[in-house]
Amino acid sequence: MKNVTVSLDDGLLREARRVAAERDTTLNALIRDYLERLTRRESHAKQAKARILELCRQAATDVGPRTWTRDDLHER
Repeated sequence: MKNVTVSLDDGLLREARRVAAERDTTLNALIRDYLERLTRRESHAKQAKARILELCRQAATDVGPRTWTRDDLHER
């Protein structure tokens, strides 16, 4: 495991420590958990996007002949 140095505003650090204490965990564990969830969510989103694009490429539709004109759609 690697160590990382992070610079935080004093107020943010104080609040983050309070949150960690309320959750009965450490600030380190809180940050690690957040980063794990963030990267997992990003990975899932990337996979979902790739799957959607693949489905779009595979999709074949037949909409039939166009029986209307632009003027028909915008009739006033």
